[in-house]
Amino acid sequence: MCQKHQFPCLHCHPHDYIRMVQHMIESCLVFQMSKDECVKALTEHANIEPTITLTVWEELLKENKAFFREYFQASSPTQRRQWNFSF
Repeated sequence: MCQKHQFPCLHCHPHDYIRMVQHMIESCLVFQMSKDECVKALTEHANIEPTITLTVWEELLKENKAFFREYFQASSPTQRRQWNFSF
């Protein structure tokens, strides 16, 4: 971690930063948040750029298709339409 930053920095330690964002997304999933809710929460509370959150979310989706399939099925039909993911 860079001396001038309290948390991992995208520019100084990109791998650590991405892992931190991944952990935050996983925390959002525990609270059954939608993708949009997660992006909004990370933007407002952790100052994470939406494009970074979306990119990490998409990679998690690719790596964990079975988990996300069940996650989306457990959510309401309205939310499933909002996510607009195809498997």
